Amino acid sequence: MRRNVAVATVIALSVALATTCVVIDSVRAQDATASPIYGVAVPNGYRSWELVAPALEDDPLDELRAVVGNTLATKAYRTDTLPFPDGTVLVKLAWKRTQSPEFESATIPGSATTVQVMVKDSQKYAATGGWGFGRFIDGKPVDEAQHETCFACHEARVQDHDYVFTRYAP
Repeated sequence: MRRNVAVATVIALSVALATTCVVIDSVRAQDATASPIYGVAVPNGYRSWELVAPALEDDPLDELRAVVGNTLATKAYRTDTLPFPDGTVLVKLAWKRTQSPEFESATIPGSATTVQVMVKDSQKYAATGGWGFGRFIDGKPVDEAQHETCFACHEARVQDHDYVFTRYAP
């Protein structure tokens, strides 16, 4: 009888341990796709979101950029609502500039450089103006050191626009 209880206990502990390992591995897998510090991920379906504005970045980056926003973001832009409401998500796509092979004076997107994400949650990100940040290369978040610079740059330059650089292009 004691042996059966001991065997049952070992089996129960083994199942619990295996389940715990699966849960931990699942969390690690999710963490691998989220930005350090903020835990921001690239949102599903963002490529079908509405364009907020394009941008041209000069040297040294030499990039074409486009910012898209979810429905809350575009509504806030259209109605000049600041601060942006919680749930606002902005995604910046960036590419190296390349001369068009078909039209000499045109610049077109070349290789992708980054995808950058801003998520508004005034409680979760209270220490950073209500915004969480993510910067991704090839779908993977860049290191913590790069994420440590996000808010400082926004705070120094666009504090009066709810820490957002992008203006709406009608």
